[in-house]
Amino acid sequence: MPDKATTLILFGATGDLAARMLLPSLYGLHRDGLLPAALKIVATSRSAHDDASFRDHARTALEAHVPEAYFEADSAASFLERVSYVTLDATDAAGYQRLADAVDGGGEIAIFLSTAPSLFKPTIDNLEAVGLAGPHVRLALEKPLGSDLASSRSINDAVAKAFPEERTFRIDHYLGKETVQNLLALRFANLLFEPVWSSAHIDHVQITVAETVGLEGRADYYDGAGALRDMVQNHMLQLLALVAMEPPASFDATAVRDEKVKVLRSLRPMRAEDSVIGQFTAGAVGGKPVPAYAEELGKPSGIETFVALKAHVDNWRWAGVPFYLRTGKRLPQRRTEIAIQFRALPHSMFASGGAKAAPNRLIIAIQPEENITLELMAKQPGLDRGGIRLREVELDIDQADAFADVRRRIAYERLLLDLIEGDPTLFVRRDEVEAQWQWVDQIRAAWGEAGATPRPYAAGNWGPSAAIALIERDGRSWND
Repeated sequence: MPDKATTLILFGATGDLAARMLLPSLYGLHRDGLLPAALKIVATSRSAHDDASFRDHARTALEAHVPEAYFEADSAASFLERVSYVTLDATDAAGYQRLADAVDGGGEIAIFLSTAPSLFKPTIDNLEAVGLAGPHVRLALEKPLGSDLASSRSINDAVAKAFPEERTFRIDHYLGKETVQNLLALRFANLLFEPVWSSAHIDHVQITVAETVGLEGRADYYDGAGALRDMVQNHMLQLLALVAMEPPASFDATAVRDEKVKVLRSLRPMRAEDSVIGQFTAGAVGGKPVPAYAEELGKPSGIETFVALKAHVDNWRWAGVPFYLRTGKRLPQRRTEIAIQFRALPHSMFASGGAKAAPNRLIIAIQPEENITLELMAKQPGLDRGGIRLREVELDIDQADAFADVRRRIAYERLLLDLIEGDPTLFVRRDEVEAQWQWVDQIRAAWGEAGATPRPYAAGNWGPSAAIALIERDGRSWND
């Protein structure tokens, strides 16, 4: 592993992501003594600031987005002493020398690039021209990394000219979430699950990423992307890979990512009839009326705000096990979860008494709650004539309760710390990204051949009725 970074450069430092996530994350790491003592942070964007005015801007962001219980004025002040600022238009080659001068010195440099994808190539070219590339620099890229396989390869080629793969850190912030990492611990640190983690015992898997929000100021990006590119191509396929991967030989970047790539390359090409797309119309979410997507956007659109898929991983472990994926905007509740549905008992000894044994189910809730629930059958207390009465009960690991003494961290804290320390395990490798895009491009091609268009669904519902039919025609139902 390379040395820890002595300088962190934040591109897009006055943007929304920096205000809500990056600056609060860096403050949290500083407050807890996890940043290297010598680390300095150089922030940059087009906005006209000097060091003092940017520190005022950053303090305002911390006060707005750091929970009050964890905000300490002294810690904030000492954190901001690490921070300097350089005004820089990413397309202005002359300005990059000022950035290089602000870095001032040797040591490892980490760069976090949170800009529009159209700026990646000129930014990287200009960084290389002033010596901010090479064996002492590592680069983190925030999504979107392309809009299809061809554009993704173009971005990756541009990056690879200045930054080798081992120094390129592609971000999927879901991999920084505690419960996503806990999925690895659940599977590979407990002998209980691995013997039953296959088609022999699992009936199907559901992955749901539900949002209550609409466009949230992302109209230009979202209407060009849609739910498939925005959520399925990255977050949901990463979750699927973690569920389906084989046990890595060790918890290191190469071993973990090798196993994920195998899963992504085993995805069966999708048929149009195994998918449903939708677009929300006017309705109510949380008791509040919301406009239709086209009204919120300000023009008609054929982009999907909901997608449900029936996917298959064609390998020995998962042959015959469907993976049902669904995501959408303006759904009834905000929820990200993985539901592992085990098979029914081949025979129940309690059936003669009228007792029914429901199949076991493991539910991994990722947000907004973080918990793991195993649904089991138990005897209902009491004296019953004619046999035993069964009831479904839950064994629940609530992260907030189980680890009440540990602060709940922002996902970017883990990722920024790993970037600074040079650990790429929780970042996405090029071949992963391209395998994901290859599968998604094939789905979009199938939609085009079938003439598929988004079906309407009222905001506040779980997508079009066809999404319910997609799973119910297999004798199953969504975990609502």
